[in-house]
Amino acid sequence: MKAIILNLSAWVMLPIMDGFAKYLSTTIPILQITWSRYFFTVIFVLPIMLIFFRKNFKWTEQPKLQLFRGLLLFCANILFFYSISVISLSKALTLAFVAPLIVTILSPMVLGEKVGIRRWAAVITGFIGSLIVLRPGFVEINAASIAALGTGFLYGIYLIVTRKLHNSDHPLLTLLITGVVGAIIGSVIMPALWVQPTISDWYMMLAIGFFASIGHLLLILSLRYADASKLAPFGYFEIITNIIIGYFFFNHFPDSWTFIGLFVIISSGIYIFRRESINRFN
Repeated sequence: MKAIILNLSAWVMLPIMDGFAKYLSTTIPILQITWSRYFFTVIFVLPIMLIFFRKNFKWTEQPKLQLFRGLLLFCANILFFYSISVISLSKALTLAFVAPLIVTILSPMVLGEKVGIRRWAAVITGFIGSLIVLRPGFVEINAASIAALGTGFLYGIYLIVTRKLHNSDHPLLTLLITGVVGAIIGSVIMPALWVQPTISDWYMMLAIGFFASIGHLLLILSLRYADASKLAPFGYFEIITNIIIGYFFFNHFPDSWTFIGLFVIISSGIYIFRRESINRFN
């Protein structure tokens, strides 16, 4: 029960980060918002590592994978923050939910896992769910929708890399390195496009890093009490917080097609997680 509460709490925190990012996108460049997410993540996570997890504060055993993982998440964040600056939070997140399907597609090639016909059917079903949300030919497909799908694609690869790192580095160390990678890349880019934030902008940029840090820390803590495969379906709870924030702060509410597509994508994703869990224990 403790694992579920921690996990669900994380999926409350992370959409708040997205809400701040969407609000800031009207005045602050997307890359600057992304930079703040990583810069302030390092500010929050580094003291926690030094005070409470000093023994785990050591150089990674797989620096290339860690660097690649950080780069993937940095790029995924850029795409997602761009997508929510144009389309609703709920639509962007629904399209990004293709990530588990990407993991299933790439697992045989990258992880050497066997994927049966039923999981392939679930992948195809999830893809159909994405088409329902996009409705090509009926609704104009814009760059923001493609960016949201790109987020899911990059995040799927990110999840595969995370699996490879699972047994080598402490999760908090991985979180810190990911923040450092994003902060360094962002800091190199910032001078070319920096827009001077107001005081309230600075508070919101700080809040983005804070909620990102808290959300990921809660996810890490939840994995202490339960396996990732058991907690994975709870990740879809994020859409509830996402819809609430979109409705009350941006006057956005998903249309019926988005709900149908969301149901199809979530159903296929949960089925894939269940099959992975069954196969793991057989």
